[in-house]
Amino acid sequence: MYTERDGRDDFEFVFGSWKVHHRRLRERLKGSTEWEEFEGTSVAHPILGGIGTFDENVMYRESGVLEGVSLRLYDPKSHEWRIWWASSLGGSLELPMIGGFDRKNGRGEFYAHEPNNGVYVYSRFIWSEITEKSCRWEQALSPDGGKTWETNWIMNFTRTG
Repeated sequence: MYTERDGRDDFEFVFGSWKVHHRRLRERLKGSTEWEEFEGTSVAHPILGGIGTFDENVMYRESGVLEGVSLRLYDPKSHEWRIWWASSLGGSLELPMIGGFDRKNGRGEFYAHEPNNGVYVYSRFIWSEITEKSCRWEQALSPDGGKTWETNWIMNFTRTG
């Protein structure tokens, strides 16, 4: 997936302020084709001398405002990132996504095994299309051990500051 190297600067691209367009499946792993689209903001900065990042997110959904935070920590021994998420819906850190970046293709992939409606499934985050002024994040789930993936959330970031 990625080469062993010091990747503590992998998430520098996300530092700063962003406008975010969200596209989220209304139901996950149920064959849904109905998407909810909404706007949001994100502000990210480095922490712990650069070995971590922290961002604050606000999402303006039909159901109301949702706030969330991401905590990312880099392990220089394993050359992997761990990403935790917490939102105003749950108030606790979720299972970490683990992975890294392949600089040749400019793509980051992160995986976990998480509960979905009482059953554990594989989950995947992908960071891609990274430029100075924009980037893309997407989440997908796999109920069959990674053979097939259903993308259920896409975020397109545009830099605002």
